[in-house]
Amino acid sequence: MRLVFAGTPEPAVPSLRALLDSPRHEVVAVVTRPDAQSGRGRRLVRSPVGALADEHGIEVLTPARAKDPDFLARLSEIAPDACPVVAYGALLPRAALDIPRHGWVNLHFSLLPAWRGAAPVQAAVRAGEEYTGASTFRIVEELDAGPVFGVVTERIGARDTAGELLGRLAVSGAGLLSSTMDGIEDGSLRAVEQSADGLAYAPKIAVADARLDFGAPAAAVDRLARAVTPEPGAWAEFRGERLKLGPVVPVSGDGTPSPAPGEIVLERKRVLVGTATVPVRLDEVQAQGRKRMAATDWARGTRIEQGERLT
Repeated sequence: MRLVFAGTPEPAVPSLRALLDSPRHEVVAVVTRPDAQSGRGRRLVRSPVGALADEHGIEVLTPARAKDPDFLARLSEIAPDACPVVAYGALLPRAALDIPRHGWVNLHFSLLPAWRGAAPVQAAVRAGEEYTGASTFRIVEELDAGPVFGVVTERIGARDTAGELLGRLAVSGAGLLSSTMDGIEDGSLRAVEQSADGLAYAPKIAVADARLDFGAPAAAVDRLARAVTPEPGAWAEFRGERLKLGPVVPVSGDGTPSPAPGEIVLERKRVLVGTATVPVRLDEVQAQGRKRMAATDWARGTRIEQGERLT
């Protein structure tokens, strides 16, 4: 089939590579978000998907909005059979959805109908789920509500961050998307409407949502910290300034006394912070204007006083 691939960030790259390598399909164009400013010089940088398309000499379309008339006209001229999508980052209007004869087929990183929305991997980690996965479905105008072609599952490890889990799903999901395109082409695959059971939404996580609440149980603090790693990154306040935090580790069963929620305890080889249950161990931190460092180095350099807290 003639395909127009839509995607933007790094997790979409394995899927584009898989389709470029497929002997059964031809990627004739790529749709991605416009070049974005990056770095101190604020120079314009191509998205990871756009950069890969450039390497392969594929036409790159970067509409500011998917309803732009010039974009819709060009897409109609290309006349794709299907448009596979992975994390494109913009809503598609009906006028765009109607152009490919097999529609737009999205790879979404959850087991639909669970965790529709922008942050499904983060939501699964924060919820403490044991399994998640990826789904391919036909895009309709309602958010992530279209009929599902196929799924793959992935176990969530006890120490997985959202970034690590997404990296694995990007690879397994690429195979799923490629096989979905194969099944659509040969007519062997039919989409099945989503069930209403298990429906849940996962909106985009803002920086404010990534603030750790040490008044919560250690398990909840741990899950949130891993869910927002690497983006937007966990944080708390210390001495009136924001302190960025890496994943934390609940400490239990070693006879450690439990400090008050948020209270910092510096030991010889570790830094503990109290929660509503057992303490958690800090591994890496980053103070404002400083590089990321081991929590023990930060605590000694900062000269933590007894009773000081993260809030």
